[in-house]
Amino acid sequence: MAGVESALKEALSIEGALGAALVDTGSGMALGTLGHAADLDLALAAAGSTDVVRATARSVELQGRSEGMEDILTTLTHQYHLIRPLTGPGGQGLFLYLVLDRSRSNLAMARHHARRIGSELTL
Repeated sequence: MAGVESALKEALSIEGALGAALVDTGSGMALGTLGHAADLDLALAAAGSTDVVRATARSVELQGRSEGMEDILTTLTHQYHLIRPLTGPGGQGLFLYLVLDRSRSNLAMARHHARRIGSELTL
């Protein structure tokens, strides 16, 4: 079982990871951030990503879909931004936000690791 700090360390160990944040969906506040990219403001990115999560959830709701959201991917020229809403008992109402270097990361493996991190989180 992992707390916030160990979950973020685990996320940053993903190949190509530049930064990670654990974010409260309700408030948009980061419970914790960890990263080493000088041009990356994880607190600001976490707040902005909350709007993306809410808009996606609302869109799914308006469509009458009952499916759960697995993840949201934003692809930039040099980065992937991966949002993984957490559904385990320790992560309700939270999401994991990952910033990955496109040239050094394997997106499928990053998604796999994000899923595992979310399932092991305890608060």
